[in-house]
Amino acid sequence: MNLDQQTGKLSLVATPIGNLEDLTFRAVRTLQSADVIAAEDTRHARKLLQHYEISKPLTAYHMHNEHKQTAKLLERVLHGEHVAMLTDGGTPCISDPGFLLVRSAVEMGIEPEVIPGPSALIHAAVASGLPMHEFLFAGFLPPKGEKRRKRLGDLARRAQTLIFYESPYRMERFLEDIVETIGDNAKLVIVREATKHFEERIRGTAGELKQRYAGTRWKGEITVVVHHSA
Repeated sequence: MNLDQQTGKLSLVATPIGNLEDLTFRAVRTLQSADVIAAEDTRHARKLLQHYEISKPLTAYHMHNEHKQTAKLLERVLHGEHVAMLTDGGTPCISDPGFLLVRSAVEMGIEPEVIPGPSALIHAAVASGLPMHEFLFAGFLPPKGEKRRKRLGDLARRAQTLIFYESPYRMERFLEDIVETIGDNAKLVIVREATKHFEERIRGTAGELKQRYAGTRWKGEITVVVHHSA
């Protein structure tokens, strides 16, 4: 598609994952210049914008409305508007909404602007102290059943350090699954509530942590780094 000079801009903006001070100067300028901000949760986004004294129209963009909203947002870009998109925290498209919007934009000849910033994935990787010359980000595992076990079995055969996001409601099962598929001696670093005041980092082998945290009611946002010898 040949885009004329009236075409606007699509910006994907990384936002804080816990500490509001982590929003970059460039992200602030981008949000200030946007005509509309598409947010995974408009209530959450409004708190961030108020903190930085930014007043812009908000529209919801999440997994339940992304097909309808993608077309509307890109139509606005084609008519010269600047659309900024953000999620509840972290970088869009990384286990968060944004993929469909970016893919559709590229197919239409619109190259999105990426405003880098906070990411729970990178935060945990750096804090882990585990080898990061080669790693695989596995995102969220299937919640249960054969698909979950098969996915872990496939990952267990890889030599890279593995990084997962996991729900606190499945953490006990996660530790059990790691022991069963990867082994007791796999080294783990669990990062909970990254960048927040009560951030916690838990280190140990899969076997140790399974035993230590049996029956624990986990809370908060969790990233797990796993290192093993395939």
